[in-house]
Amino acid sequence: MSALTEGERRIEWAGGQMPVLRQVGERLAAEQPLAGLHVGACLHVTPETANLVRALRAGGATVALCASNPLSTQDDVAEALAGKGVEVFAKGGEEGYVGNVVAVIGTEPVLTLDDGADLLTAMHAKGLPDGFVGATEETTIGLVRVRALEQEGRLGCAVLAVNEARTERTFNDRYGTGQSALDGILRATNLLLAGKTIVVLGYGTTGQGIALRARGAGANVVVCEVDPLRALEARMDGYEVMPALKAAERGDVFICVTGGRDVLRKDHFKRMKDGALLANAGHFDVEIDLEALRAAAAGVEQVLPLVESYDLGDRRVNLLARGRVVNLAAAEGHPAEVMDISFALQALSAVWMATQKEPLPATVLPVPGEIDREVAKLKLDALGVKIDSLSAAQRKYLTSWRG
Repeated sequence: MSALTEGERRIEWAGGQMPVLRQVGERLAAEQPLAGLHVGACLHVTPETANLVRALRAGGATVALCASNPLSTQDDVAEALAGKGVEVFAKGGEEGYVGNVVAVIGTEPVLTLDDGADLLTAMHAKGLPDGFVGATEETTIGLVRVRALEQEGRLGCAVLAVNEARTERTFNDRYGTGQSALDGILRATNLLLAGKTIVVLGYGTTGQGIALRARGAGANVVVCEVDPLRALEARMDGYEVMPALKAAERGDVFICVTGGRDVLRKDHFKRMKDGALLANAGHFDVEIDLEALRAAAAGVEQVLPLVESYDLGDRRVNLLARGRVVNLAAAEGHPAEVMDISFALQALSAVWMATQKEPLPATVLPVPGEIDREVAKLKLDALGVKIDSLSAAQRKYLTSWRG
């Protein structure tokens, strides 16, 4: 047996922790539902993504891949995929990011998988090719962008909202980012979380996961929200809830996870403690107002490989991973067990779109419930967990008005 490259070894390791995707890939290999289909993907180039690409190719597809975040690209994985015949346009770092998206468009994909909608929106700007089947989207902010296209009457294809599937919300957001965001912060700083005050800005599913893990590590957690229902939920979950300006005076670590922009601004920086840490766990590097931070600083010093210290005169604040998504830029993203769920959904969603007999409407569509349930069942099977099922009488009772 020939020796594997480092990238191949890491892909194999991740694959061993992705039993659901492995079962899906085996089924696709037997049925060939994607035969002759060219897929374009703009995703984080990691070992887990490589296993998704393998599953799609096993089902008959050809794949062109670029990175949805240049700082998350793992070059050894990109090289390993390219060595197996995949068109890969990705290199770690900031250079060439836009050009790589354009390069994937040049391969003329007829189905796209996106993590942030960069590929799909760029394709809309250029014009969708004839025979375009549709797209999937895996992030909250990506769906915001796609729905904006739809609202303007410019969305030219069906988009499956993978991010809103029940299994995706639970595993990817709560358990995935909940753990990996803190992992990125710890790898970048070696910080002790116990006793610290961690401010979580945004209490959606992802914020809930981060807050839960931070509290489990012994931190005092403060939540900032603009949605009254989520703010109430955070308070009833036992967290302090307050406006971000007030929290700015209290926090040792700030983690933005709203999907919006300028969540932490000049007024917040002016109130922060000396040594405060700023991290972003949202998709794009806009949640922390980096322009305002640079303008306020007398100087910037690289104090650790992924930590920049900004001199604000009487104190310093520290920015992690240049404001990029910290769980990928400073760590390795979600554990493979989490991405097992996400990428099984992606693969089955691609198959569903590719095998529809009639063209799909140009709108955002939910992932079919049967796909969601199938992925959850496969995961339970992989965990050795058995559950009950409803009897015919119970099912009838739950669907009848008669009682």
